[in-house]
Amino acid sequence: MNQRFTMSERALALAGLVQALAQVRRVADTGQANAAILATAMDSVFRIDAPSPAAVFGGAEALRPGLTLLRDYFTNQARDEQLPRLALAVLQLERRFARDREMAARVQAGIRAQAGHAERLGSSHPDVLAALGGLYAETLSHLRPRVLVQGNPHYLGQATVVAEVRAILLAAVRSAVLWRQLGGSLWDFLLRRRELLAAVAAHLG
Repeated sequence: MNQRFTMSERALALAGLVQALAQVRRVADTGQANAAILATAMDSVFRIDAPSPAAVFGGAEALRPGLTLLRDYFTNQARDEQLPRLALAVLQLERRFARDREMAARVQAGIRAQAGHAERLGSSHPDVLAALGGLYAETLSHLRPRVLVQGNPHYLGQATVVAEVRAILLAAVRSAVLWRQLGGSLWDFLLRRRELLAAVAAHLG
């Protein structure tokens, strides 16, 4: 992915990020994810060599929930105040991750090691989520700033829920990597906000 990409494609990466993080929040609060949205997030982890930004997520239509969240954020209608903070933390974490080549290689190797299981069982199968959650715990969770997820202590006290949260965080980092590869930066939120909102609105129709 080294050609010039448009703001439209950058918006898809950002939508993938917030859509995954909304599921992190949902799982932390309720112990349950939306199955279709979870599958979109986890499938993206294994599409390392996708031919286009949209293909990472199985098509732009799969990102409608995330695009809606972005539109609400850019028009000051966001309902979850923690989501923007979580997104900022993941974007900052990804910058540290991108500079650590050894860790990046470990994460990519760990993902490839699970690719066969994901293809056979499904990317959101509990065994795959447990493995990817463990991979996140062994690697990215050691970087600073740590991504702190708040939620219901009843669910966050369960090992399977914690593993699922970490696995979805890995998917969020995947989207953050794509965002950076497409030239995205925090300056876009300040200097290109209208352009980004227009791209989001165009996708939503």
